[in-house]
Amino acid sequence: METDRDPGLQPERTRLAWRRTTLTCLVTAVLAMRQALRSGSSGPAVAAVGLAALAFLAFLRLAHRRIQRLGAARPPAMPVRTATAVAVAVCMVALAVFGSAVVW
Repeated sequence: METDRDPGLQPERTRLAWRRTTLTCLVTAVLAMRQALRSGSSGPAVAAVGLAALAFLAFLRLAHRRIQRLGAARPPAMPVRTATAVAVAVCMVALAVFGSAVVW
């Protein structure tokens, strides 16, 4: 059973939101790397930067896959409790934690 969806610009707005979020994650990962390089690159800081980079790459893959699906004429809705939605949330939290670990 499919519900009625906005056939207008909703998919385009959602695609743009995914791209903005991806860009924000990239900036966070780059700033964490820059901070680690400037602070002398201690062992935990390097590990946090590596983990932040992995979290960003995982998020990038998930976002790219979702952006491609939104390119369809009638893109499917992403259910809230799917593995993709949970993985995106985990990537965002991990990026925040690893980024803050570099700063401290």
